[in-house]
Amino acid sequence: MQVDLFDERLNAILAAPTYEMFASRLGAYDCRRCALCAGRSRIVVDRGNPAAAILIVSERPGVHEDQQGQAFVGRSGELLDKILASIGIDANRDTLITNIVKCKGEEDRAPSSQEATACLPFLDRQIALVRPRVVLLLGSVALQWMDPGRRNFTMEEEAGRLFTLQRYPGVQFMVLYHPAFLLRDPRRKRDMWEHVQRLKAHLDAPAGTEHRAVPGELTP
Repeated sequence: MQVDLFDERLNAILAAPTYEMFASRLGAYDCRRCALCAGRSRIVVDRGNPAAAILIVSERPGVHEDQQGQAFVGRSGELLDKILASIGIDANRDTLITNIVKCKGEEDRAPSSQEATACLPFLDRQIALVRPRVVLLLGSVALQWMDPGRRNFTMEEEAGRLFTLQRYPGVQFMVLYHPAFLLRDPRRKRDMWEHVQRLKAHLDAPAGTEHRAVPGELTP
């Protein structure tokens, strides 16, 4: 856990013993750890159910998320909800959705290294408190920040595969195409359908019988 000797409120957020306390404290925090604070109306912590087995991670809040204070509520969020519903998953009941960074910036762009690094301790604490069975990473930006050692990859190679990361023991990860990409290129919706079917098969497998990737292993 990252500790700042000069920021007691930050330390209280990262030391929160329950997810409810974490979310409440982070939502009320006047964070100035990076330049994104200049473009936000509020910190967007999440959307969904902290007790869910699935944690979904995207890259950043947009205008709609900033206005409503909930993650993934624009057109991309609507599409994600429909995709999950097609395999029997209710986004608000069966998942918790969050982002690499929690604030909308003044520009529409991917988070910078400094911005992502400043915000990742919050995501690490979310994973520790939620203890998800599966983490879904939406798009290449989410994958790059969750697994910084992975370079020179393509989404065609990575999407739909289970893998693990050593610093998150017991958690299976899967990368999916970002719904915003599907809105721009609907031809990839068939691929997305195949990927979520793999997710469903993994979730439906009896405990102890599902394939569990070892660290660094990618499984089709």
